Amino acid sequence: MKPPRAFDFLGNIAIVNFPKGFRQSKKKKYAQELMQKNKSITTILEKAGKVSGRLRKPKLKHVAGKKTKEVLYKENNCVFRFNVDTTYFSPRLSNERKEIASKIKKGEKVLVIFAGVSPYSIVIAKNSKAEKIYSNEINREANKYAKLNIELNTVKDKVELIPGDIKKVVKKLDSLRSQIDKKLLMQKNSKKSMQLTVSQQKTTNFSLVNSNQSSHQRANLPKFDAIIMPRPQLKDTFLEQAFKLSRRRTKIYYYDFCKVDEEKLIVEKIKKEALRAKKRIKILKIKKAGEIAPYKIRIRIDFRVL
Repeated sequence: MKPPRAFDFLGNIAIVNFPKGFRQSKKKKYAQELMQKNKSITTILEKAGKVSGRLRKPKLKHVAGKKTKEVLYKENNCVFRFNVDTTYFSPRLSNERKEIASKIKKGEKVLVIFAGVSPYSIVIAKNSKAEKIYSNEINREANKYAKLNIELNTVKDKVELIPGDIKKVVKKLDSLRSQIDKKLLMQKNSKKSMQLTVSQQKTTNFSLVNSNQSSHQRANLPKFDAIIMPRPQLKDTFLEQAFKLSRRRTKIYYYDFCKVDEEKLIVEKIKKEALRAKKRIKILKIKKAGEIAPYKIRIRIDFRVL
């Protein structure tokens, strides 16, 4: 049986994808040989299943070496600490992160959905002149490491975490914005009818303005110049939420998965979502972003909201 060819190096950990039928004794032998050839590798883990679901927790088993699953990994002038068993991180997307960072312009506000331990957000913060990067992730463990990584890379002034389900985050924002609109309308109507003294009017107006500012600050997640969506393999596109947080000329970098000859189906799916959201879009680029299985690829589709 041929030895495995697919493996990832993450700091001092190697994650190996053994072929089906590979005996445990052979796995141990292969792992020992791999550590001898690569002295920096002290732990060998094997992929025991596919990454699935929105939490994207990998299924890994220990094969040889130290029984540790926390790693310190470096790429693109950044450093990341995370647990390979409880959070998702792909070193194979390193060039993707670098490429997207190069596309971000000075002063832009950026949103990363499915941010994980914040590699996209931090690489953008360290390698572009973006004004602010907002990092959204539902996995609590990933958010814990994201907070640590923001501190390790000294980008607290540029990267802000927005933990939780993006659907609930957007829904809450819509609700808060609606409340603000109602308050402003009530304020406008009350000014027409109220007969106040100059001193009373000053006091009342100050109170109303402060109240509105407080609500606005909580609801003021901006419309973004760029939205990055390194999606896992899910049925839901989450483009509905992305479109709600977009504005004219927003660029969206959308990741999906398909067979090698089915890229057009993904494009059609995006166009249907745009039509449903009453948005016009222009497809800018379709790029193969890696092979994940025989004849199955990860693709990135860049498009602009018109």
